[in-house]
Formats: sequence, structure tokens, C-alpha cells
Amino acid sequence: MKTSFKSSSASGGPPGVSANMMKKKNPHKKLRTSVGPSKTLAPPRRNLVGCRIQHTWREGTKSSQWKGTVLDQVPVQPSLYLIKYDGFDCIYGLELHSDVRVVGLEVLPDRAAPPRATDSLLAETMIGKAVEHMFETEEGPKEEWRGMVLARAPIMTSWFYITYEKDPVLYMYQLLDDYKEGDLRIMPDSNEGGAAEREPGEVVDSLVGKQVEYAKEDGGKRSGMVIHQVEAKPSVYFIKFDDDFHIYVYDLVKTS
Repeated sequence: MKTSFKSSSASGGPPGVSANMMKKKNPHKKLRTSVGPSKTLAPPRRNLVGCRIQHTWREGTKSSQWKGTVLDQVPVQPSLYLIKYDGFDCIYGLELHSDVRVVGLEVLPDRAAPPRATDSLLAETMIGKAVEHMFETEEGPKEEWRGMVLARAPIMTSWFYITYEKDPVLYMYQLLDDYKEGDLRIMPDSNEGGAAEREPGEVVDSLVGKQVEYAKEDGGKRSGMVIHQVEAKPSVYFIKFDDDFHIYVYDLVKTS
């Protein structure tokens, strides 16, 4: 069995963010400049899920301070944690206990803020749906980004996981606020794909835990692992590539 990609990106690969686009609340920032393959040196010493953490990120002669909330520990790769860093919109995947660039990891006494009361019906309605999300640009007018709401975020449950056609990495926003402010529009249901078209009793094989390769436009390849299957859209998966800390979101198709 070979796993191939059907990218949600129009270009077929993971593009960068448009230089003139900013996320509404926090700019999309990248944690790294250049990254080598991550290495699992030892099993995690402590489950950090739900903890507030801070650490220094040291790469070469450069270092910076980071603070955030640990959202999840990946079951198929327990050394890998998903983190929402303060001031950043995208989710990072890091092996916090074993990556030598994570220096002085410290668990803070403050816990993640309790979730706010939300409109549960609206929240459930938007999960798995295609949306149009409006963002402010540097020039002032708003720009429309089409994407898909994937799930409620763990721990910070008033936030939602979302990804975009232009930039298929995992983001996290308080989408109910954006909806109420008129900056998020839920698109009409499409009959293409999805769990609704499966026959009753049909079993959908999971690719979680599988190693995958991604063929780049320049002929090179990236390797990684499928780390999560989206419950609302079972053909959609989270991918953690060995050479990147972002979590990519792809529609995966098995071919034989």
C-alpha cells in the first residue's frame, strides 16, 4: 500500500503565508529558521498536557524565550507534544523532553485558563464545515481565506482547530467570536466526500501511525508520520514532517 497526497492547497504543496496577510489577532510567525530532523532520544519524563510551560529556544548562537500551553501528547509518538505558544496562531509539534534546542523547560504554576461558556449548538454546527474567514491585512481592508473547521481544540475548548486552502497547516482561533462579529461564514454543505457518503457499516481504515513521503515540486521528498485522523472528516489527517515543527493538514488517499 502506498499513501499519496491530495493536498488542500491549490498549488499541491505546503505554501508559505502571503506577505501582505496578517491573522486578525496574532500574526502567523514561524518558530524556526532552519531545522534538521527531530530525534527521539528518550521517552518523555512527564506528561505535560494541560500545563503552562516556558523555555528557551536555542539554535546556533541565537536564542529566544517561549511561553505557551501544552494541548496534547501524540499517542502514536508519545515524545511529541502539540503546543499553542502565546502570541502565535499555528500549533507546533515538539519533542519537549528530548529536543536539544529546547533549553530550561519549566512548568509554570499557572494552569491553562478555564474555557468560557460557548454556544454549544453553533460550535457543533461549524465543526467539519467549510468556512470563509476574514482577516485584516497590512493595508487595512480584510482578506477572505477559505478553510475548514476541524475540531474543538483540546484543553482550550473555546478555541477551534482550523486549516486553510492557501496554507494547510494547523491553526487555532476563537471562531465563535469571529462568527458573531461577522468575520466567519459557514459555507453550504457540499455532497463531495465526507463521512455522510460512507455506506452503513463501512469501516474506514485509519492511516494514523503510518510513515508517509511527500513529493515536492523540485523533485525532493519529505518524510513524516500521520499523527491524527479528523473525526468530523475521516479522510483528513494531521501530518508531522521530520524537518518541520508545523502540523500539516491533508486529505489523504490510499492507492494500491
